[in-house]
Amino acid sequence: MWPAGAGGRLPCPRDAALRRAAFSGNLSALPSHLVPSGRSVRVFISANPEDTIAERSALREHVYPKLREFCRENYGLEFQVIDLYWGVEADEWDSPELQKTRMKLLEDCLKSSAGPCFVGLLGEKYGNIRIPGEVESAEFEMILDAAVEAKLETRILEEWYCRDENAVPPAYYLRPKSEMLKNYQNTMESSSNSMNENKWQDVSEEIKKIFKTAVKLLYEKGKMKHSQAKRYLSSAIEDELDFALGKQTPAFLKKCVCYIRKIANIERFVKIPEMGKYMDVVHTAGKFLRDPEAHEKLIKLRDEFIPTIVASSNLRVYTSVTHCDMKLGYSQEVENHYIEGLGKQFYEDMIDIIQATVQQNFDTETDLLYDEVLQHSSLCKTYSTFYEYRCEALNIVHKYVLPSKIGHINPLIIYGGPCTGKTLLLAEVAKKSYSWLQEEMGPESDPVVVIRFLGSTETSTDLKNILQSICEQLAVNYRCLVQSYPKKIHDLRDLFINLLNESSFHRPLVIIFDALEQLTDSDDGRKLWWLPIHLPRSVRIILSTLPNKHGILQKLRCLIHEEDNYIELTARDRKMCSQVLKHQLLRVKRKVTSGQQIYVNEAFSKCTLPMFVNLTFREVRNWRSHKDVDESSLCVTVHESIEQLFWSLESKCGSRLLSRALGYITMSKSGLSEMELEDILALDNSVMYELSESVRESNPLRIPYIYIARLKEGLQGYLIERQVKNVTLLLWANRHLQLIAQKLYLHNEEDLHEMHTVMAEYFLGVWSGGRRKPFYSNNQYLNGCPDHDSRGLNEDEKHCMDQTAFDRQAPDQPWVFQCNPLEPDIFFINHRKMTELIHHLTRCGRTDDLLYGVIMNFSWLYTMIRIGQFDKALSDIELAYTYSQEKELKFLASTLRSIKFKVVKYPGSLSAELQQRLLPVVSSLPKLRHLLLECDKDGPKYCSIVPLHSSMDVTYSPERLPLSSSCMHVTEILPTFNPSTIIAALENGSISTWDVETRQLLRQITTAPSVILGMKLTSDEKYLVVATTKNTLLIYDNINSCLLSEVEIKGSKHCGIAGGSSFINGFTLSVNHALAWLEASKDVTVIDLLYGWPLYHFHCWYEVTCVQCSPDGVYAFCGQYLNTTTIFHLGSGEKLATVTSEFSGGFVKFLLILDTAQEMVMVDNEGSLSVWNTEEITNPQLTDDFDCRREDSEVVSIELSEDQSAILICKALSIELLDTHVWKVAEKFRAKHNERFISAVLSKNGNCIIASMENTSAIFVWRRDTGQCMASLQEISGTIVRLIKSNHHNMLLSLSTSGVLSIWDIDIITAMSNIDKSGKPIQRLVLPARGELIYTLDGSDSVHKWNFSTGFIEAVFKHEGIVENCVLTSSGEIMVTSDDKFSQYVWHTVSGENIFRINGQKISELMITHNDQFVVSLCEQNASRVWRLATGHRVCNILVALQNAFITTANTFVVGMAKNKVLAVSLWTGSITKKFCCDDGASIVDIKLIPDCPDIIVFITSTETVNIWSLTEEVICRRVQLPTNFLKILEDFEISPNGKLGIITRGDENINVLDLYSGKLRVVHAPGIIWRQRLSRDGRYLVYICFRSEEDDDNGAVSSLIVMRLADGKNIGACSLYKTPTFLALSQRHLNIIIGFDDGSIGTYTVVDRVDAALKIKIATSNSRQIFNNTTQVIRPKCHNYSFKVTADCIWRESTEVFARDSPITVTEPEVSEATPTKKHNYCYEKVCSAIDCRGHSFGPDN
Repeated sequence: MWPAGAGGRLPCPRDAALRRAAFSGNLSALPSHLVPSGRSVRVFISANPEDTIAERSALREHVYPKLREFCRENYGLEFQVIDLYWGVEADEWDSPELQKTRMKLLEDCLKSSAGPCFVGLLGEKYGNIRIPGEVESAEFEMILDAAVEAKLETRILEEWYCRDENAVPPAYYLRPKSEMLKNYQNTMESSSNSMNENKWQDVSEEIKKIFKTAVKLLYEKGKMKHSQAKRYLSSAIEDELDFALGKQTPAFLKKCVCYIRKIANIERFVKIPEMGKYMDVVHTAGKFLRDPEAHEKLIKLRDEFIPTIVASSNLRVYTSVTHCDMKLGYSQEVENHYIEGLGKQFYEDMIDIIQATVQQNFDTETDLLYDEVLQHSSLCKTYSTFYEYRCEALNIVHKYVLPSKIGHINPLIIYGGPCTGKTLLLAEVAKKSYSWLQEEMGPESDPVVVIRFLGSTETSTDLKNILQSICEQLAVNYRCLVQSYPKKIHDLRDLFINLLNESSFHRPLVIIFDALEQLTDSDDGRKLWWLPIHLPRSVRIILSTLPNKHGILQKLRCLIHEEDNYIELTARDRKMCSQVLKHQLLRVKRKVTSGQQIYVNEAFSKCTLPMFVNLTFREVRNWRSHKDVDESSLCVTVHESIEQLFWSLESKCGSRLLSRALGYITMSKSGLSEMELEDILALDNSVMYELSESVRESNPLRIPYIYIARLKEGLQGYLIERQVKNVTLLLWANRHLQLIAQKLYLHNEEDLHEMHTVMAEYFLGVWSGGRRKPFYSNNQYLNGCPDHDSRGLNEDEKHCMDQTAFDRQAPDQPWVFQCNPLEPDIFFINHRKMTELIHHLTRCGRTDDLLYGVIMNFSWLYTMIRIGQFDKALSDIELAYTYSQEKELKFLASTLRSIKFKVVKYPGSLSAELQQRLLPVVSSLPKLRHLLLECDKDGPKYCSIVPLHSSMDVTYSPERLPLSSSCMHVTEILPTFNPSTIIAALENGSISTWDVETRQLLRQITTAPSVILGMKLTSDEKYLVVATTKNTLLIYDNINSCLLSEVEIKGSKHCGIAGGSSFINGFTLSVNHALAWLEASKDVTVIDLLYGWPLYHFHCWYEVTCVQCSPDGVYAFCGQYLNTTTIFHLGSGEKLATVTSEFSGGFVKFLLILDTAQEMVMVDNEGSLSVWNTEEITNPQLTDDFDCRREDSEVVSIELSEDQSAILICKALSIELLDTHVWKVAEKFRAKHNERFISAVLSKNGNCIIASMENTSAIFVWRRDTGQCMASLQEISGTIVRLIKSNHHNMLLSLSTSGVLSIWDIDIITAMSNIDKSGKPIQRLVLPARGELIYTLDGSDSVHKWNFSTGFIEAVFKHEGIVENCVLTSSGEIMVTSDDKFSQYVWHTVSGENIFRINGQKISELMITHNDQFVVSLCEQNASRVWRLATGHRVCNILVALQNAFITTANTFVVGMAKNKVLAVSLWTGSITKKFCCDDGASIVDIKLIPDCPDIIVFITSTETVNIWSLTEEVICRRVQLPTNFLKILEDFEISPNGKLGIITRGDENINVLDLYSGKLRVVHAPGIIWRQRLSRDGRYLVYICFRSEEDDDNGAVSSLIVMRLADGKNIGACSLYKTPTFLALSQRHLNIIIGFDDGSIGTYTVVDRVDAALKIKIATSNSRQIFNNTTQVIRPKCHNYSFKVTADCIWRESTEVFARDSPITVTEPEVSEATPTKKHNYCYEKVCSAIDCRGHSFGPDN
């Protein structure tokens, strides 16, 4: 995480020391769990099982999940509760094995918990004394004698306890119940029957009674010490409290809590049977009494022991006194009340202790190197604990590590087969090297030990990653400053060598590489070129490898010749193995008898591998002396022993639970934590069904922890723990174990798929948040799916489902754990989800979840980039693409590559950058809409700018494939059904099938020595037909690439030119036939493709030029010279008809068959067309013809649109589109001067034309409706010479001169045509006060009306001249414009009607009063006028010329500046009413009105003074003096609505914020030179555009749009602009930003600040975010064109206006100030008045 997130917390000295120890390899200085904050919060619950069932159940159901969520969110740690009594049958509560496991786990919790570690729940019950599981023989016999002395019957003790000579010293052990009780069944299979339960209860009570009486007697006689006697006389809870509280330091006790529940006067209710649960009861003389002895012990424990501890420490103890119900005793209601209070207190205490003791450990979040080092250190410590052999190899390595002054130093190589102990030896060496060197060289020396277990972490198999991480670790240790690490592997190796030379006599270096064979072959890592052979004196490198893997040992022998540098680990000596086994057994106080030793020796005679010895120890330590042992008791191979170990665990854990648990650990990508294993097993219905009913029917449904504890205990040393990113994961100690687990538990494909699904659902969080997962015994519903309906269940089954669905308490799985919602950049990453989810989704085939749950998830993408994993995110997207083949993913990957620089530098800008690029293509790539909605939801947390409509040109790069060195060598290219597969033929005779994406050659055919003339595929792609220069057609099986037949093509006897031979002129394919003809031949040969032989010849009138078959394969149409076409029947060869066009000078170049309309189109070489109706095939009728003969108008290509509604004819100089319904030229596009078309095609929907030009390396896209060129896509490989369109997919293939083939997605190309452009740079944007419309002026004779939400142009208003001014009424329904032809126009914007036109004066500025009644037309030369909008009549003249003018809010004055004056002119009379004159020759520079104070004017003078002037009082209220030369370059000046702040920009990189009250000037630095700024209407935000500095390499970004919050001066959003902006405008109502660009397009954005409470509704409802049903294309509205009135309705003279005779406006006398409309001009008056808001006719109160 980010250090700032920790509130600027400095690392404590302990953290720093641990970090230093980890980096230098001083493993002895690291704690056992290796992480400063601990591996997790683990709380042990100590309680009597009988009287705390309700409390523990309530805590488990309601409190633990909340605490777990708190720990995950705030610390990135797990919260785990160890309550071993839960889920265990009541008759097992006093089991010795259970008590032993409890004490072991209690010790583990006290040692390793990061926070609270112990909770005691103590009530009125002391609990039963324990049954000893094993008693030393001397002590047992002493107890037996004492029992006899006390006249007790000891038969039951002698029956149940058996002497075991294998114990050291010999002991008596309690026999298992399953052995002693007939028909006793294990609880894993089903619950035991009541008879056996009662029998065991009687037995246990009798055994306890004997031990209790005998031990007391021995203690009283002094034969047994107090500590010995206590083992037999104390309850489990006393032992646990004594261990946890009595033997720990005060620091530990801070993390412990005790809750004591006292029940007042409980003795009164001893007769109530239910009360026996809450206190110790004895039955004496027919009466129920409270057990006095147990009560005395309880008082001692509760009221003496615990208070003593509290007095000497900070132990938290809470005592609660509850009162019983008078009749019912300790009733359910009383208990519930207590439990509710306990739950609240428990939660508060845990939170309190966690916050006091757990640190937010951000180190491993931010420092990837530290995490990598910790992972290897963690493994090293674990492996070294398993090292048993003190063999000679260790001494040799010890000697090698120590410094020497003579001889060459080379690396030391340790090799040996699997399971020979290489890894354990190296772990021991790594652990001891630091101390060895310090002992040798003195305590002042500071060695460095670097250890890497290759293949154990994600990055430790790639050579580049390994070298870089070691270089980084060496640089930290030797304090070398490396500015940046090299990108090239050879440079990295050089750096590695240089860093080795930094070691010294006082700082020696040891580097250990384990398992070199795990290196991948990338960068030739296995060739060991990177390994330094001659080492500096103070450096040692130790390697290990398998002898026969990838030739690594052989390569090492070539590099290092000295045999002394090699140590082989071989199988050990049998005697040595026996010795090791003996020592191992003695450590656990066990041995084997002499009879058993025979079988051990026999096993060791067959295998002496260290791992086999260890596995034998696992088996032998459970042997009992009275049990029979034979040769089958021990396995003889490692493999068999591991299988035996797994099977032996099934009786303890259950076969299904064991197989699934080990299967989940094995199939996980990097292991599973204990809690994850618990969670996942709880989600697995097949596991839960195997458990006993009491567990199965509880809600929430969980796995009892006892099974996890048994699993870990049974596999100790084989299932090891490793620390990864603050999480302790369980994984296999070596690869051999993993392979066997895989073979045993992951062999069934169905099970494998189901398990991957369970894990994928877990990491997706499908069942989190209390969602209940159905539980069924029926296999059909074994792992239920959340979608009930999908299984087609009836109502009863659905009801049953709901009844049997359980909460499994699976945790939420966000991508990040947010520590503070107000600080979104402070978080812990959910590394487990990051690592595992994609792995399981890909393997269980859940493509949609992969697509929408991960790849299209903004949080995932943002987090990956935020933590520096951009390249990993990209590779995950590419992996998802290989699984799903969704082209959206391909586009997303290329988009991310293009914005890499920006988002890596500023991750917060990700949402805006993605939205800009995805919005234009989302209609063509609809699955990207999900990511857009994700950006809307989560993006504003990091960037407040949300693009609503993007006009960004799509940056698109096609797939490229080099086919040949030149296009001249490429004969033919064919697209196929598969969009990424093509078939290419070269002139040398090779035909290759390529996968363009991977650039892999799939298949190849050669036709050499024949040269290929052309090739074609049949429509079903079954046959590939190739024409050669030998005049043969080769017919291939396309799938198998084998030649089926070769057919020679023969022409008519007249064929041939001047006696020379002629080649095949062309051929075509129908469904089952091939038709071919020779040059200058009149015959067409018809070949049967199935049999590969010629059927017959079609004899034509003239030389054949082209042939086309009907789509159904019934008819053949043969085009010939003299514009003649003959129709044949393909089945019979019969000639049906011949037709000739009247344009008979040329020849038929193309034939098109319109099967829907039953028409045939003949196109000749000059582009003339004739259309024939073929309804009567034997007598076609001419319906239309076009004479298109022009000079140099040769037809290049022709295409029929998919719906057969249009024909595209591409000629050298023009492109024509024919509408086939009316047979008219619908559109025509001419090439520019000196340009010629090569080829042209239509888009899928027919709205766009894509073409290429001669001698250009670009593809051009034209919009049919507007004729605009929407985009030109550059082909970097050279000039395009050919375009080929795929009929199966919307793909376009282009071939360049350099022989490179490019595949373009037409969908993406045509998406660019969705962007409307006016064609010229936008000069001005006009926005109405209300409504969602935008009007633009671009220096042309048109005003364009745009729809705000779609970004489409809805209407164009044409003028006579260039439009100079435009104003709108507040509703936007009436628009007034003026042009350079001295005309003004009034338009109705909805109908598009030009209501009237005024000629006569050039207007410099237009304004409309706030009540929409009057227009002010300012002129620079003549008198300005105020006129009534409804009638066009003049109100008054203004004789003074005003600049920067505006109308006051009350519609009283027009205020403007004139040189050195500020003037306020009455709108009623036109006279100057108020004025201010500057002194000393100063002039007015700029003038503004304060919106909230309509009578206050702010202006700046040339003397650099800001003046605040009251219009009503005509006085200067305040003056603020600016610094000298401040206004030398004034770019912009804005005033906040309340008049408090002034924002000034001066064309530099600074924003100057001026406080107009205090006169203080604050400077805010911008990231570039500011071009334009705008203040929001409410004054809270400043929006500005600044240009990029030259050093910013940002993939073509021209400038940045930035929003600054003025309250704190913080930039809350930034967005790159990839076109040159020409105008910036803000809307009045919402903070919407509209930008005009130099290509005539506009971009719309909105600002969503986090302090604005919620996202704006318009984002969700904007057109770009709508999800269209059954369609992917945005429906474009028709653009309307409206034209101006040709004749003026009114002409302005010097001081009068003259209305035209036919004008609807009444002519009035100039002196009449106000005209009343008459019937004569009602039409115009009503038209305008209906559109404007008539809010009174007066200007002001004085009217």
